[in-house]
Amino acid sequence: MSVADTALYDVLGVSPSASDKEIKKAYRKLALKHHPDKNPDGAEKFKEISAAFDVLSDPQKKEIYDRYGMEGLEGGMGGGGGGMGGFGAADIFEQMFGGGFFGRGGRRRGPPKTEDMKHRMGVKLEELYNGKVKKIAVKKNELCETCDGKGGSEVRRCTACNGQGIQIQLRQVGPGMVQQLQSKCRDCRGTGEFIRPGDRCTGCSGDKVVVKKKVLRVEIDPGMATGENIVFRGEADQAPNHLPGDVVIVLQQEDHPIFTRDGDDLYVDKELTLVEALCGYQFLVTHLDGRVLLVTSEPGEIIKPGDVKCIRNEGMPRHGSPFTRGRLFVKFTVAFPPAGTFTPENARVLESVLPPRPKLPAFSPDDVEEVHLHNYDPSSHAHTGRSSHAHGNNAYDEDDEAYGGAPGVSCAQQ
Repeated sequence: MSVADTALYDVLGVSPSASDKEIKKAYRKLALKHHPDKNPDGAEKFKEISAAFDVLSDPQKKEIYDRYGMEGLEGGMGGGGGGMGGFGAADIFEQMFGGGFFGRGGRRRGPPKTEDMKHRMGVKLEELYNGKVKKIAVKKNELCETCDGKGGSEVRRCTACNGQGIQIQLRQVGPGMVQQLQSKCRDCRGTGEFIRPGDRCTGCSGDKVVVKKKVLRVEIDPGMATGENIVFRGEADQAPNHLPGDVVIVLQQEDHPIFTRDGDDLYVDKELTLVEALCGYQFLVTHLDGRVLLVTSEPGEIIKPGDVKCIRNEGMPRHGSPFTRGRLFVKFTVAFPPAGTFTPENARVLESVLPPRPKLPAFSPDDVEEVHLHNYDPSSHAHTGRSSHAHGNNAYDEDDEAYGGAPGVSCAQQ
């Protein structure tokens, strides 16, 4: 791994190829040794260790340091040779925490970054369950190799904007009132530089960048979820004097015909026949990894409509711990025999083995009125009332109570 400066790595005693875990381990060991509470003479060394760790533990700061060294961190502030680029331990600590790297107001003074590029990637539930490597092609600007991102052989400061890239115009909008308008310089297109047509690079026509396509390998880990980001550092557009931004892949889970997901849990719907619900069931579930699960009821188990059962450790793998899995829930519905297929003889046989019907309370036939239920047809829904259209165009002036005037619904004709 090639980096611009190794001084901060040397402070922690690690190589530039050290992992985040190795950097943290080295920092903890040195901080414990030189902490002022335990070592009064180690205050300066502790500051140096802390400043180095602050950079190397932060991905953005580390990227700038690896590319540009201390000069990139200090916003162009140079230093002498040797040691840590001419900065003492206290100097680095002051620069990192007293206004050097972030400056006044918390702003970073290092090279600016180009904008991140976001792409949504549709993924199947099976891919989130098993893991998958997919490829995506992105188009981005890259520095022209022909001119090394300079744009041409003779680059001059734009005289129209004095190299600022913007032009300011004053416009009078009233007596004693002037409006200041700021716009991108048209001569240099906001670059602050001017290249004569004959001096422009033939590879990029003076634009300094060319559009190229790059194929990225997107590694989807088992257990990842919709909305999760996979980041490719420094793979966005390149621009002169800029750090490239990141390409961010946003996962978007597609609907599955059988399973639905809620965190680490999976859900599946299962319809049972009445005999399965009462007398036991067996059914197969083809899982997301191709395994076939045989689901069998317990002896004497009865399933009611709406019951939910679960199978432990058959849900989604937990991201980062693929051998830990959630639950697979089965939500049951029960399909009853269609009308007309259940004969009176069948009913008598079934009644002989089922628990007896609940008994009605004692009543006198003279005190009750027998009624019959009909199938309900929502399309024939109608209200009753006093309107002359509610009862065959006959108007009624009597009280609603005398004629059962409460709103109701009509039933389908049998």
